[in-house]
Amino acid sequence: MTETQEQKVARVLLDRIELVPPDPAWPRLFTEEKARLLACLPQGLVVCVEHFGSTSIPGIWAKPVVDMLVEVSDLDRAREEAMPILEALGYDAFWRPQPQGATPPHYPWFIRRGPGGERTHHIHMTVADSTLWEGLAFRDYLRAYPDAAVDYERLKRDLLVRHPGDRVAYTWGKSDFVREIAARAAEH
Repeated sequence: MTETQEQKVARVLLDRIELVPPDPAWPRLFTEEKARLLACLPQGLVVCVEHFGSTSIPGIWAKPVVDMLVEVSDLDRAREEAMPILEALGYDAFWRPQPQGATPPHYPWFIRRGPGGERTHHIHMTVADSTLWEGLAFRDYLRAYPDAAVDYERLKRDLLVRHPGDRVAYTWGKSDFVREIAARAAEH
């Protein structure tokens, strides 16, 4: 029986949230996945690949999931070509909506899993003018200001205690902090 989109969303929302100490393997896992994507995706689709999210910020605890931001030349092409390729390789694939006002309104998003079914990578595919690129400014600010990175880690630990089984609440709980850092980053 084929899983519906609603069933797939419900399944991935049940994945356990955990924070782990910084792992020196995270940059290597990013590099290996970048090479895998470049090897399997159609020529000319991928423009660049960046490591972002907490695993790209040295010294802080993070969910053990390497977040990757992939610029693609065309979102429709990514949806039509990349999604089936990565699904065939076992990735969970979604045409993910963004909050109102964000651009583009939807984008291809993937979860890669390890041998035990645990999440290992999140792959966000978007275009050059996407608001998702603000994640790089956030990353760069936390890399440059370790005290802010510690504050972010503290917030994530608190959210994990308050929302241990609720991925949506955990994620939304970080929103104000992320917006505040984005505003600071824009000032610099």
